[in-house]
Amino acid sequence: MNLPHAEPGNRVGLFGGSFNPPHSGHRLVAETAMRRLGLDQVWWLVTPGNPLKDHAELAPLARRIALTAATANHPRMRVTAFEAVLGTSYTASTLAGILQRRPDLSFCWIMGADNLAGFHRWQNWRDIVRAVPIAIVDRPGASLSPLFAPMAQAFGMARVPEPEAATLMQRRAPAWVFLHTPLDAASSTALRRKAARA
Repeated sequence: MNLPHAEPGNRVGLFGGSFNPPHSGHRLVAETAMRRLGLDQVWWLVTPGNPLKDHAELAPLARRIALTAATANHPRMRVTAFEAVLGTSYTASTLAGILQRRPDLSFCWIMGADNLAGFHRWQNWRDIVRAVPIAIVDRPGASLSPLFAPMAQAFGMARVPEPEAATLMQRRAPAWVFLHTPLDAASSTALRRKAARA
C-alpha cells in the first residue's frame, strides 16, 4: 500500500490502471517505457477502481495486486495500491499526493495508447499533463491516436519527437512522447470474457 523505496534522484515511471486482470500487453508497455526513457523504476499503481469503468466485474484489490506483482516480476518494477491509502481513484489527485511526498524523485506518467482517446474525460486531465512528462506506448488499434485525441491536439506543441524519447525525463511538463513498439493483442476485457466462459 505504501510508496515503494527509491533513492533520491531516481527516474520513476508511474503506470496506473485497474489491471483487471494484468496481462502481457501491460508488461510490454512498462518494459518499453523503462527501456526507452532510461527509467530507474516503474511503479505499477493498482487503482481501487477506475471512475470511468463499470465495477461490476472488478476483482478484489488484493487479488489484482497479487496478479500484477506476478505479471511485473522485474527487479526494477514495483507494485503498490497507494491510491487506496490516499483514498482516491483520480490520477490528478494521486500525482499530487506522490509529488508532495517524494519531491526528490523525477516522475513521468506511463499509459497505453488505448487510453489516449478518452484521456480528456479524466478528472483534471490538463493538470495531469502539466504535472509530469507523459509516455504513451502504442497499443493495438490505437496507433493513430496521437493524430486525433483531444489531449494530443491540445498539447501538440509539447510532443517530443520519438527519436528524442530518452530526453523526456529531463524536460519540464508539459512534455509527452508516443513510443512505437511491437504490438501485443492481449486485453483485460478479452481475458475476463474467456474466464467467464470457462
